[in-house]
Amino acid sequence: MSITTPLTQLLGIKHPILLAPMDTIAGSRLTRAVSAAGGFGILGGGYGDRERLEAETRQLGGSAPFGIGFITWSLARQPKLLDIALGANPQAIMLSFGDPTPFAARIRACVARLICQVQSEDMAKQALDAGADILIAQGTEAGGHGASRTTVDIVPAIVDLAAGRVPVVAAGGIADGRGLAAMMMLGASGVLIGTRFYASVEANGAEEAKQRIRDADPNDTVRGVIVDWSRSLFWPAPFTARTLVNDHIRRWTGREIELMQRASEVAVEYAAAKAAGDFRVAAVFAGEAVGLIHDIPSAAEIVERIATEAEQLLTGRRNSIVSA
Repeated sequence: MSITTPLTQLLGIKHPILLAPMDTIAGSRLTRAVSAAGGFGILGGGYGDRERLEAETRQLGGSAPFGIGFITWSLARQPKLLDIALGANPQAIMLSFGDPTPFAARIRACVARLICQVQSEDMAKQALDAGADILIAQGTEAGGHGASRTTVDIVPAIVDLAAGRVPVVAAGGIADGRGLAAMMMLGASGVLIGTRFYASVEANGAEEAKQRIRDADPNDTVRGVIVDWSRSLFWPAPFTARTLVNDHIRRWTGREIELMQRASEVAVEYAAAKAAGDFRVAAVFAGEAVGLIHDIPSAAEIVERIATEAEQLLTGRRNSIVSA
């Protein structure tokens, strides 16, 4: 069973399901697993750990297509990261949170597709002007960093803006076939999924983090600045981070000014907790889709479930229209 869309045709994949490049969570093992299952795995380049990127890209390859994703301004600080990524011969490079223009020509010269994640029409226009081949329309329900517009709002807006020039992929709050089918009804050619793949066998995350995702409900996530400020990271507006609520979040909610004043002290405490795997303090980056996640299966099983359910829903709708 498969769903053919402009996205699957462009990337040469069976299912319109992309792995979100979740920093260190989307490592080579998870990337390979998603691609082998017929989706499109995207390795997380994150903030730009060169040694890690070199090690992970050495594990990629084979016949299944894959991509590599970066926070765009990490490339501005470390341009050699793009050399390493392109040296692995990915089918695509994904850029998020910054102007892709300085890197677009080089990416496309290496016959790699340019995927750009956007959170507004202005960002989408910038990406299209830079030559993006695929747009990711990210809603605020997504885990990790994002903005404030909902997925059901931003997806059709970006679809209308793209006007068929490039495929648009939906991201944010999607974890099953119902989400894929719904986004396709809004005009998307596929979905980018993070949190559902975080809670998988192949993800690099700690087992406790995966279990926290499995056991959480939608009310257990929050978007804000506490986690970033606790790591001495100060993202520009409008971007904030969505994580699971934990003791650290509860402690500092409503006390953000004090947190900023004590940033150096808190950063030491936070780093120690992260190193120790203490998730009462260290963040688990996860989206509102946690309420749809109840197990920790293999990535292949996740891809198959989502694709099968979406195809059944979409086929059923087509049949109901014909019979009516």
